[in-house]
Amino acid sequence: MGCGNLFYSTLITFSVALITYNIILSANAPLKQDFPGPSRSSFSVDPVIKMPLDRSRRYAGANAKKRLFHTAVTASDSVYNTWQCRIMYYWFKKLKDEPNSEMGGYTRILHSGKPDKYMDEIPTFVAQPLPAGMDQGYIVLNRPWAFVQWLQQADIKEDYILMAEPDHIIVKPIPNLSKDSLGAAFPFFYIEPKKYESILRKYFPEDNGPITNIDPIGNSPVIVGKDSLKKIAPVWMNVSIAMKKDPETDKAFGWVLEMYAYAVASALNGVGNILYKDFMIQPPWDTEVGNKYIIHYTYGCDYDMKGKLTYGKIGEWRFDKRSYDNVAPPRNLPLPPPGVPESVVTLVKMVNEATANIPNWGS
Repeated sequence: MGCGNLFYSTLITFSVALITYNIILSANAPLKQDFPGPSRSSFSVDPVIKMPLDRSRRYAGANAKKRLFHTAVTASDSVYNTWQCRIMYYWFKKLKDEPNSEMGGYTRILHSGKPDKYMDEIPTFVAQPLPAGMDQGYIVLNRPWAFVQWLQQADIKEDYILMAEPDHIIVKPIPNLSKDSLGAAFPFFYIEPKKYESILRKYFPEDNGPITNIDPIGNSPVIVGKDSLKKIAPVWMNVSIAMKKDPETDKAFGWVLEMYAYAVASALNGVGNILYKDFMIQPPWDTEVGNKYIIHYTYGCDYDMKGKLTYGKIGEWRFDKRSYDNVAPPRNLPLPPPGVPESVVTLVKMVNEATANIPNWGS
Protein backbone atom coordinates (compact mmCIF):
# COMPACT_ATOMS: atom_id res chain seq x y z
CA MET A 1 0.00 0.00 0.00
CA GLY A 2 2.86 2.39 0.84
CA CYS A 3 4.50 1.69 -2.52
CA GLY A 4 1.23 2.45 -4.28
CA ASN A 5 0.91 5.80 -2.50
CA LEU A 6 4.51 6.65 -3.28
CA PHE A 7 3.98 5.82 -6.96
CA TYR A 8 0.80 7.91 -7.13
CA SER A 9 2.42 10.88 -5.39
CA THR A 10 5.40 10.68 -7.75
CA LEU A 11 3.09 10.56 -10.76
CA ILE A 12 1.11 13.62 -9.63
CA THR A 13 4.32 15.55 -8.90
CA PHE A 14 5.67 14.68 -12.33
CA SER A 15 2.38 15.74 -14.00
CA VAL A 16 2.34 19.11 -12.24
CA ALA A 17 5.98 19.71 -13.11
CA LEU A 18 5.32 18.84 -16.74
CA ILE A 19 2.35 21.22 -16.96
CA THR A 20 4.39 23.98 -15.31
CA TYR A 21 7.14 23.40 -17.88
CA ASN A 22 4.59 23.64 -20.68
CA ILE A 23 3.19 26.88 -19.25
CA ILE A 24 6.63 28.44 -19.29
CA LEU A 25 7.21 27.27 -22.85
CA SER A 26 3.81 28.35 -24.11
CA ALA A 27 4.13 31.77 -22.47
CA ASN A 28 7.16 32.39 -24.69
CA ALA A 29 5.98 30.58 -27.81
CA PRO A 30 4.25 32.19 -30.81
CA LEU A 31 0.66 32.63 -29.74
CA LYS A 32 -1.06 31.06 -32.71
CA GLN A 33 0.72 27.73 -32.20
CA ASP A 34 -0.97 27.27 -28.84
CA PHE A 35 -4.56 27.50 -30.05
CA PRO A 36 -5.85 24.33 -31.68
CA GLY A 37 -9.57 23.91 -32.15
CA PRO A 38 -12.36 24.40 -34.67
CA SER A 39 -13.82 27.73 -35.64
CA ARG A 40 -17.16 28.87 -34.28
CA SER A 41 -18.15 29.74 -37.86
CA SER A 42 -19.42 26.19 -38.36
CA PHE A 43 -22.20 26.72 -35.81
CA SER A 44 -25.72 26.89 -37.24
CA VAL A 45 -27.09 28.35 -33.99
CA ASP A 46 -26.70 32.02 -33.10
CA PRO A 47 -25.27 31.97 -29.55
CA VAL A 48 -26.88 35.31 -28.68
CA ILE A 49 -30.31 33.80 -28.14
CA LYS A 50 -32.88 33.47 -25.44
CA MET A 51 -33.03 30.30 -23.40
CA PRO A 52 -34.56 27.62 -25.69
CA LEU A 53 -38.22 27.13 -24.93
CA ASP A 54 -37.87 23.36 -24.71
CA ARG A 55 -35.47 23.60 -21.75
CA SER A 56 -38.35 23.45 -19.30
CA ARG A 57 -39.66 20.28 -20.90
CA ARG A 58 -36.61 18.38 -19.73
CA TYR A 59 -37.86 18.68 -16.18
CA ALA A 60 -41.34 17.32 -16.93
CA GLY A 61 -42.02 13.87 -15.58
CA ALA A 62 -40.69 12.07 -12.55
CA ASN A 63 -38.45 9.87 -14.68
CA ALA A 64 -36.67 12.71 -16.50
CA LYS A 65 -32.94 12.10 -16.31
CA LYS A 66 -31.03 14.85 -14.58
CA ARG A 67 -27.94 16.33 -16.23
CA LEU A 68 -25.90 16.97 -13.11
CA PHE A 69 -23.15 19.56 -13.04
CA HIS A 70 -20.23 19.88 -10.64
CA THR A 71 -19.78 23.28 -8.99
CA ALA A 72 -16.16 24.43 -8.89
CA VAL A 73 -14.92 27.55 -7.10
CA THR A 74 -11.31 28.73 -7.24
CA ALA A 75 -9.90 30.47 -4.18
CA SER A 76 -6.73 31.48 -2.38
CA ASP A 77 -6.19 30.71 1.30
CA SER A 78 -6.73 34.35 2.31
CA VAL A 79 -9.18 35.21 5.10
CA TYR A 80 -11.11 37.23 2.51
CA ASN A 81 -11.63 34.32 0.10
CA THR A 82 -12.15 31.77 2.86
CA TRP A 83 -15.13 33.35 4.62
CA GLN A 84 -16.82 33.87 1.27
CA CYS A 85 -16.27 30.21 0.35
CA ARG A 86 -17.75 29.03 3.65
CA ILE A 87 -20.92 31.07 3.07
CA MET A 88 -21.14 29.94 -0.54
CA TYR A 89 -20.84 26.27 0.41
CA TYR A 90 -23.46 26.61 3.16
CA TRP A 91 -26.07 27.71 0.62
CA PHE A 92 -24.94 25.14 -1.93
CA LYS A 93 -25.57 22.34 0.59
CA LYS A 94 -28.93 23.75 1.62
CA LEU A 95 -30.29 23.99 -1.93
CA LYS A 96 -28.52 21.10 -3.65
CA ASP A 97 -31.27 18.51 -3.24
CA GLU A 98 -34.25 20.80 -3.65
CA PRO A 99 -36.72 20.38 -6.56
CA ASN A 100 -35.44 21.48 -10.00
CA SER A 101 -31.82 21.27 -8.86
CA GLU A 102 -29.26 19.61 -11.10
CA MET A 103 -26.45 20.51 -8.74
CA GLY A 104 -24.11 17.57 -8.24
CA GLY A 105 -20.77 17.68 -6.44
CA TYR A 106 -18.81 20.68 -5.20
CA THR A 107 -15.10 21.49 -5.12
CA ARG A 108 -13.18 24.44 -3.80
CA ILE A 109 -10.04 24.58 -5.95
CA LEU A 110 -7.50 26.00 -3.53
CA HIS A 111 -4.56 27.42 -5.50
CA SER A 112 -2.32 28.15 -2.51
CA GLY A 113 -0.38 24.91 -3.04
CA LYS A 114 -1.06 23.58 0.46
CA PRO A 115 -4.04 22.39 2.53
CA ASP A 116 -5.75 24.68 5.03
CA LYS A 117 -7.86 24.02 8.13
CA TYR A 118 -11.14 24.00 6.18
CA MET A 119 -10.41 20.86 4.18
CA ASP A 120 -12.89 18.86 6.28
CA GLU A 121 -15.60 21.52 6.03
CA ILE A 122 -15.46 22.17 2.29
CA PRO A 123 -14.58 19.54 -0.37
CA THR A 124 -11.24 20.84 -1.61
CA PHE A 125 -8.68 20.15 -4.32
CA VAL A 126 -5.26 21.68 -3.67
CA ALA A 127 -3.70 23.13 -6.81
CA GLN A 128 -0.22 24.53 -7.21
CA PRO A 129 0.13 28.26 -7.88
CA LEU A 130 1.90 29.53 -10.96
CA PRO A 131 5.70 29.70 -10.76
CA ALA A 132 6.88 32.71 -8.76
CA GLY A 133 6.54 35.97 -10.66
CA MET A 134 4.49 34.58 -13.55
CA ASP A 135 1.24 36.13 -12.32
CA GLN A 136 2.95 39.58 -12.37
CA GLY A 137 0.96 40.58 -9.30
CA TYR A 138 -2.35 39.62 -10.94
CA ILE A 139 -3.35 36.70 -8.71
CA VAL A 140 -6.38 35.86 -10.88
CA LEU A 141 -3.98 34.29 -13.41
CA ASN A 142 -3.85 31.35 -11.02
CA ARG A 143 -7.51 30.57 -11.77
CA PRO A 144 -7.13 29.03 -15.25
CA TRP A 145 -3.95 27.22 -14.18
CA ALA A 146 -5.80 25.79 -11.17
CA PHE A 147 -8.62 24.57 -13.43
CA VAL A 148 -6.12 22.86 -15.73
CA GLN A 149 -4.72 20.89 -12.79
CA TRP A 150 -8.13 20.00 -11.35
CA LEU A 151 -9.53 18.83 -14.68
CA GLN A 152 -6.46 16.69 -15.30
CA GLN A 153 -6.10 15.13 -11.86
CA ALA A 154 -9.52 14.98 -10.19
CA ASP A 155 -12.15 12.27 -10.61
CA ILE A 156 -15.15 14.38 -11.63
CA LYS A 157 -18.30 12.28 -11.87
CA GLU A 158 -20.56 14.83 -13.54
CA ASP A 159 -20.54 15.61 -17.28
CA TYR A 160 -20.95 19.36 -16.77
CA ILE A 161 -19.16 22.02 -14.73
CA LEU A 162 -20.49 25.21 -13.14
CA MET A 163 -17.63 27.63 -12.64
CA ALA A 164 -18.54 29.92 -9.77
CA GLU A 165 -16.76 32.33 -7.42
CA PRO A 166 -16.45 32.72 -3.65
CA ASP A 167 -18.66 35.82 -3.60
CA HIS A 168 -21.61 34.00 -5.14
CA ILE A 169 -24.62 33.09 -3.00
CA ILE A 170 -27.01 30.57 -4.52
CA VAL A 171 -30.54 31.89 -4.08
CA LYS A 172 -32.51 28.95 -5.47
CA PRO A 173 -31.75 25.48 -6.89
CA ILE A 174 -29.92 25.74 -10.20
CA PRO A 175 -30.91 23.52 -13.15
CA ASN A 176 -28.49 22.74 -15.95
CA LEU A 177 -29.00 25.80 -18.15
CA SER A 178 -26.68 24.60 -20.92
CA LYS A 179 -28.06 23.09 -24.11
CA ASP A 180 -26.46 20.58 -26.48
CA SER A 181 -22.94 21.85 -27.28
CA LEU A 182 -23.68 25.38 -26.01
CA GLY A 183 -22.61 26.54 -22.58
CA ALA A 184 -24.75 28.83 -20.45
CA ALA A 185 -23.14 32.06 -19.28
CA PHE A 186 -24.00 35.40 -17.72
CA PRO A 187 -23.40 38.35 -20.12
CA PHE A 188 -21.34 41.18 -18.62
CA PHE A 189 -21.99 44.68 -19.97
CA TYR A 190 -18.32 45.60 -19.64
CA ILE A 191 -17.02 42.72 -21.79
CA GLU A 192 -17.10 44.34 -25.23
CA PRO A 193 -15.36 42.31 -27.95
CA LYS A 194 -16.44 44.62 -30.79
CA LYS A 195 -15.03 47.67 -29.01
CA TYR A 196 -11.66 45.97 -28.57
CA GLU A 197 -11.49 44.10 -31.86
CA SER A 198 -8.06 45.42 -32.82
CA ILE A 199 -6.59 44.07 -29.58
CA LEU A 200 -8.49 40.78 -29.58
CA ARG A 201 -7.36 39.96 -33.12
CA LYS A 202 -3.92 39.27 -31.63
CA TYR A 203 -5.48 36.23 -29.97
CA PHE A 204 -8.47 35.54 -32.23
CA PRO A 205 -7.23 35.82 -35.84
CA GLU A 206 -9.66 36.73 -38.60
CA ASP A 207 -9.69 33.20 -40.02
CA ASN A 208 -11.56 32.17 -36.85
CA GLY A 209 -14.53 34.25 -37.93
CA PRO A 210 -16.16 37.54 -36.93
CA ILE A 211 -15.26 39.12 -33.61
CA THR A 212 -18.87 38.60 -32.53
CA ASN A 213 -17.99 34.90 -32.17
CA ILE A 214 -16.43 36.00 -28.88
CA ASP A 215 -19.26 36.13 -26.35
CA PRO A 216 -19.47 38.99 -23.80
CA ILE A 217 -18.79 36.65 -20.87
CA GLY A 218 -16.24 35.77 -18.25
CA ASN A 219 -15.51 32.32 -16.89
CA SER A 220 -18.10 32.66 -14.13
CA PRO A 221 -20.88 31.95 -13.83
CA VAL A 222 -20.68 29.47 -16.70
CA ILE A 223 -22.13 25.99 -17.06
CA VAL A 224 -20.23 24.05 -19.71
CA GLY A 225 -19.64 20.46 -20.69
CA LYS A 226 -16.71 18.86 -18.90
CA ASP A 227 -15.12 17.65 -22.14
CA SER A 228 -15.43 21.13 -23.62
CA LEU A 229 -13.84 22.72 -20.55
CA LYS A 230 -10.93 20.29 -20.73
CA LYS A 231 -10.19 21.73 -24.18
CA ILE A 232 -10.86 25.34 -23.21
CA ALA A 233 -8.85 25.45 -19.96
CA PRO A 234 -5.28 25.14 -21.34
CA VAL A 235 -6.07 27.74 -24.02
CA TRP A 236 -7.64 30.01 -21.42
CA MET A 237 -4.48 29.69 -19.35
CA ASN A 238 -2.15 30.46 -22.27
CA VAL A 239 -4.25 33.37 -23.56
CA SER A 240 -4.39 34.86 -20.04
CA ILE A 241 -0.61 34.75 -19.71
CA ALA A 242 -0.07 36.13 -23.21
CA MET A 243 -2.52 38.98 -22.59
CA LYS A 244 -0.84 39.88 -19.32
CA LYS A 245 2.54 39.97 -21.03
CA ASP A 246 1.30 42.37 -23.71
CA PRO A 247 1.29 45.97 -22.39
CA GLU A 248 -1.47 47.17 -24.73
CA THR A 249 -3.82 44.33 -23.79
CA ASP A 250 -2.99 44.57 -20.09
CA LYS A 251 -3.75 48.29 -20.06
CA ALA A 252 -7.00 47.93 -21.99
CA PHE A 253 -8.49 45.06 -19.99
CA GLY A 254 -7.08 45.59 -16.49
CA TRP A 255 -8.76 43.46 -13.82
CA VAL A 256 -11.11 41.81 -16.35
CA LEU A 257 -8.25 40.51 -18.50
CA GLU A 258 -8.75 36.89 -17.45
CA MET A 259 -12.48 37.18 -18.27
CA TYR A 260 -11.66 38.24 -21.82
CA ALA A 261 -9.17 35.38 -22.03
CA TYR A 262 -11.86 32.83 -21.17
CA ALA A 263 -14.25 34.31 -23.74
CA VAL A 264 -11.53 34.08 -26.39
CA ALA A 265 -10.58 30.53 -25.41
CA SER A 266 -14.20 29.41 -25.56
CA ALA A 267 -14.58 30.90 -29.05
CA LEU A 268 -11.31 29.39 -30.28
CA ASN A 269 -12.58 25.96 -29.25
CA GLY A 270 -15.91 26.41 -31.00
CA VAL A 271 -17.93 26.52 -27.78
CA GLY A 272 -20.76 29.03 -28.01
CA ASN A 273 -22.81 30.17 -25.03
CA ILE A 274 -26.45 30.90 -24.31
CA LEU A 275 -26.37 34.36 -22.78
CA TYR A 276 -28.56 33.95 -19.72
CA LYS A 277 -29.24 37.26 -17.98
CA ASP A 278 -31.29 35.58 -15.25
CA PHE A 279 -28.25 33.62 -14.08
CA MET A 280 -27.43 36.17 -11.38
CA ILE A 281 -27.95 39.64 -9.97
CA GLN A 282 -25.38 42.15 -8.72
CA PRO A 283 -26.64 44.43 -5.94
CA PRO A 284 -27.05 47.32 -5.48
CA TRP A 285 -27.63 47.88 -9.21
CA ASP A 286 -30.02 44.94 -9.52
CA THR A 287 -32.76 45.64 -7.01
CA GLU A 288 -34.94 42.52 -7.19
CA VAL A 289 -34.07 38.84 -6.81
CA GLY A 290 -36.97 37.63 -8.95
CA ASN A 291 -36.19 34.41 -10.80
CA LYS A 292 -32.42 34.75 -10.57
CA TYR A 293 -30.23 31.92 -9.28
CA ILE A 294 -27.18 33.69 -7.82
CA ILE A 295 -26.43 36.89 -5.91
CA HIS A 296 -22.98 38.21 -6.80
CA TYR A 297 -21.93 40.69 -4.12
CA THR A 298 -18.98 42.21 -5.92
CA TYR A 299 -20.12 45.83 -5.42
CA GLY A 300 -20.33 47.71 -2.16
CA CYS A 301 -23.81 48.63 -0.92
CA ASP A 302 -23.94 52.07 0.74
CA TYR A 303 -27.17 53.76 1.91
CA ASP A 304 -28.25 56.54 4.17
CA MET A 305 -30.78 55.81 6.92
CA LYS A 306 -33.62 56.81 4.59
CA GLY A 307 -32.72 53.98 2.25
CA LYS A 308 -31.10 56.16 -0.42
CA LEU A 309 -28.10 54.77 -2.30
CA THR A 310 -24.91 56.77 -1.69
CA TYR A 311 -22.65 54.83 -4.05
CA GLY A 312 -19.15 56.29 -4.17
CA LYS A 313 -19.58 57.61 -0.64
CA ILE A 314 -19.52 55.50 2.51
CA GLY A 315 -23.09 55.23 3.70
CA GLU A 316 -24.55 55.40 7.18
CA TRP A 317 -25.41 51.75 6.55
CA ARG A 318 -23.16 49.66 4.39
CA PHE A 319 -22.25 46.15 3.37
CA ASP A 320 -19.08 45.79 1.35
CA LYS A 321 -17.11 42.55 1.25
CA ARG A 322 -13.89 44.59 1.11
CA SER A 323 -14.57 45.76 4.66
CA TYR A 324 -13.69 42.22 5.71
CA ASP A 325 -10.44 41.55 3.87
CA ASN A 326 -8.53 40.56 7.01
CA VAL A 327 -11.32 39.33 9.26
CA ALA A 328 -14.60 37.52 8.63
CA PRO A 329 -17.79 39.57 9.04
CA PRO A 330 -19.38 39.17 12.47
CA ARG A 331 -22.54 37.21 13.01
CA ASN A 332 -25.86 39.06 12.96
CA LEU A 333 -24.97 41.99 10.70
CA PRO A 334 -27.45 44.87 11.05
CA LEU A 335 -30.17 44.76 8.42
CA PRO A 336 -30.52 47.65 5.97
CA PRO A 337 -32.82 50.56 6.82
CA PRO A 338 -36.35 50.74 5.34
CA GLY A 339 -36.42 51.55 1.65
CA VAL A 340 -33.32 49.57 0.69
CA PRO A 341 -34.01 47.22 -2.28
CA GLU A 342 -35.00 43.58 -1.81
CA SER A 343 -31.76 42.31 -3.35
CA VAL A 344 -29.61 43.96 -0.67
CA VAL A 345 -31.91 42.89 2.18
CA THR A 346 -31.89 39.30 0.90
CA LEU A 347 -28.10 39.33 0.61
CA VAL A 348 -27.58 40.41 4.22
CA LYS A 349 -30.20 37.99 5.55
CA MET A 350 -28.54 35.11 3.70
CA VAL A 351 -25.10 36.07 5.01
CA ASN A 352 -26.52 36.21 8.54
CA GLU A 353 -28.22 32.83 8.26
CA ALA A 354 -25.02 31.21 7.00
CA THR A 355 -22.78 32.71 9.67
CA ALA A 356 -25.29 31.77 12.40
CA ASN A 357 -25.18 28.12 11.35
CA ILE A 358 -21.57 27.57 10.29
CA PRO A 359 -19.62 26.10 13.24
CA ASN A 360 -16.68 28.07 14.62
CA TRP A 361 -17.48 31.14 12.54
CA GLY A 362 -14.75 33.73 12.72
CA SER A 363 -12.14 31.26 13.96
